[in-house]
Amino acid sequence: MGECARREVSDGTAAGDWVRYWRAPGQPVEAMRAHFTGHVFHRHSHDAYSFAVTETGAQRFHCRGGRHTSGAGMVMAFNPDDPHDGESAVEQGFTYRIVHLGPGLVRSVLTDAAGRDAPMPLFPQPVREDPVLRRALLRLNAAVSAGAAAGALARDERLTDAVLAMVRRGAHSPARVTEARAGTAAVRRARRLLEDDWAGEVPAERLARAAGCSRFALYRAFRAEMGMPPSDYQRQLRLRAARRMLAGGATAAEAAAGCGFADQAHLHRWFVRCYGITPGAYTRAA
Repeated sequence: MGECARREVSDGTAAGDWVRYWRAPGQPVEAMRAHFTGHVFHRHSHDAYSFAVTETGAQRFHCRGGRHTSGAGMVMAFNPDDPHDGESAVEQGFTYRIVHLGPGLVRSVLTDAAGRDAPMPLFPQPVREDPVLRRALLRLNAAVSAGAAAGALARDERLTDAVLAMVRRGAHSPARVTEARAGTAAVRRARRLLEDDWAGEVPAERLARAAGCSRFALYRAFRAEMGMPPSDYQRQLRLRAARRMLAGGATAAEAAAGCGFADQAHLHRWFVRCYGITPGAYTRAA
């Protein structure tokens, strides 16, 4: 992996909360360590695999149709595009570490280990107890956060260890998992329109017309299959585009203007609600 930023960014969202975030320039690897008490994550997803360890306290969240709680020492695994929310389950809040790994990077690690093209893994359990996984993920998070002090070779080794540990101990191959998110034809057509016009205004009537069904039927089907309503899905596409612009050196004002947000404050508010950090903190992470 490339050189990782060593600068720690602290932007709490409530009294006593704090966040430190790191990005690896040129690589789809990000890491965070944070403590939250009153912050409530809006339902969202990532375009990456996200693996986390709860260090202290406990957090609860909804994911894949169920409610889950991760206590101290437990491991969480989110597949790309897994909708989830999150909040503290205890009064004193929770501290956790999380790493986000691009799907292509995960595939390359698995292909290298297998000596042939490897299928993308899917993780059926959002939360589990596993000391081996916990140690591997904490070592990877520490290596990313340490930046140049850890050394590129050590980071690559810990990345491989963590990915292989997750796959060996908690993954299903795609062949064993029903691809439910392919969805109905109506939902696929609606997604296509939103993905083609994510920065523009898409009224419900236009979306339903493209989907070929009533607005009510589309709303119910979309929410059931995607885990969020169409408006949240469109906002998520805008947030992902804003992250890409910020990582590329754009200012928060430029990202807001270019990604369909009303203004910089609008982007700031939703960035914090979904990611737990400010756009400025994300920019300064690398």
